[in-house]
Parts: sequence; structure tokens; C-alpha cells
Amino acid sequence: MVFPHRYVSNDEDSHRWLDLPLRKGDIVISTRSKSGTTWMQMICALLVFQTSDLPAPLSELSPWLDWTGEPQAEVYDRLAAQRHRRFIKTHTPFDGIPCDKRMRRIVVARHPLDAAVSMYHQGNNLNRERIRELIGAAAGAGGSGDRGLQAGPTDPPAPRPDLHEWLIGWINEQVDPRESLDSLQGVMWHLKGAWACQEKSNTLLVHYADLSADLEGEMRRIARWLHIKVDESRWAELVRAATFSEMKSRASALAPDPNGIMKDCDAFFRRGVSGAAAEVLSEEELRAYYDRADDLAPGSLLKWLHRS
Repeated sequence: MVFPHRYVSNDEDSHRWLDLPLRKGDIVISTRSKSGTTWMQMICALLVFQTSDLPAPLSELSPWLDWTGEPQAEVYDRLAAQRHRRFIKTHTPFDGIPCDKRMRRIVVARHPLDAAVSMYHQGNNLNRERIRELIGAAAGAGGSGDRGLQAGPTDPPAPRPDLHEWLIGWINEQVDPRESLDSLQGVMWHLKGAWACQEKSNTLLVHYADLSADLEGEMRRIARWLHIKVDESRWAELVRAATFSEMKSRASALAPDPNGIMKDCDAFFRRGVSGAAAEVLSEEELRAYYDRADDLAPGSLLKWLHRS
């Protein structure tokens, strides 16, 4: 048997996918950090339940399977007990997930600079002491105990540079993309794998900019692809519930905050707009980013990706 590549860090382990009993139609939401993960989870929840009155917090309805802050057995049990169509969150690229045609795989992409700015601010909102407690407790309860040792959200925060300096470092950093998935190289690695699979019938790519520009149109496209029929009378409510303002107003139920890993759920929904990097980078620095991106991904992907 050929096993998928194992992506492992202080708080994620992609091999938690290996023993999960799959169901036909399982929806796998595969994204890089701060690229629209929670937005797509909400859209899937609205389409599956066809009401804005969800039966449980979003992180319970759509577990983050790879996250080692919760024991694997507990996540498996929760998924096994679900009777609705399941939609599962992951930050693992496709080469780290078992290839199974029963899955419907949705990949959400965002302009990498916008995702990076959002990730910078989210780093200030993590309760790292709480994350360390959860990772240790889960490992003691049968979670993964042999994770890698690279820096992650469990590590005590070092003094952080300002956003401008941090972005320049992020653009120029040279790393192994499989060891640093939230680096620029890691983002491109994840998206290149998805881009190569886009012709497969069980794979859908969605752009953050398209969700922003035409939320209803994209939700209808996703519903058709998932073979979910929605009564016309329901669409206005569902689309309104997926807007940034409505989701922010329900931050306590929708933010990905299992067991209190954030300092402030409201802060998770910070701005929800594109173009933030252009506010801090000069034209020369922006050109340097695009030059670097040209070396990391095919032109067809970059033309689609670099929209805001």
C-alpha cells in the first residue's frame, strides 16, 4: 500500500486521515491558512442544513481532522455520529490525503499576500499557552506523540517584527514547502497540487475574490457541484448568513475556536477584504513578490490566483 505523504507539525498530523471510515459524498475542504476556510465551512453548512439556524457551533459540525489538540478517537467518534452529509476541514495538501473518489474536494484559494497579512494578525490572537495544554492532553489520550519540532502555534511567541518587515521576510524566505506549508513556497505547493487535479470530477477550486464579488453566484455553483438542491425561497436567507458582517456578528459560534485557542473570537473576523498588502509594500516590493511567485508556480495558476 502506498501511503500519502505525512505532513506533521506541532499541532497537525495528516496521517489522522488514514483510518477514517469515509462515506460517499464526504466533503473535504482543503485550504491554506487564512484563505477562506471558515467561509467555505459556513457555505457548506448552509447548503447541507438549508437554514441559517445551525444545530451546533461550526467547528463541531465541521471538525478539523488533522488538528492534534483533540484526541483522534474523539474526532472519529463525532464524525461517526453525524447523520448529515459531512464536511471536514483540513489544511493538508492533496498528496497528504488518501485518494478516494467518494470525496468531494473543495480547495479555496486567496491572493497569497492577503492571506499572509491575515495570518500575521491571527498570530497575535492565538492563546499559545492554551494550545500547548490541549496538544499535551491529546497526546496523552492517544493522540499523535511523534510530531515534528518545527516552530508552530504551540511555541512561545518570539518578539515579532512589524507587518512590513514580516511580509518582506515571508516573501523572501527559502524553505522546504512540505515542512513550512504557510510559507509562500508552501502556499504555492498546496495550490499547485490542487491546480493539477482540477480536471477531476471530484475537485473544485474556488477563489476568495469570486466569493467576495458574487457570493450568491458562487454558492449556487458550489450547490450544483455538490448536487444539493435548494428551494428558491431559501436562497436569500442562506446568502445573507454567509456574508462577512453576518458571520462576524456570530463569531462565538462560527470562529474556529475549539476549546478556547483564541484570545478573541471577534478578532478572527478582522476585515475580510483584499489588497491589504498593497497598503504596506512599495511598488518595488510588490514587483519583487510577483517575480518570486513566477518562480514557484505555473503561469496559468498565477493568472487565476493573483486576483483581488
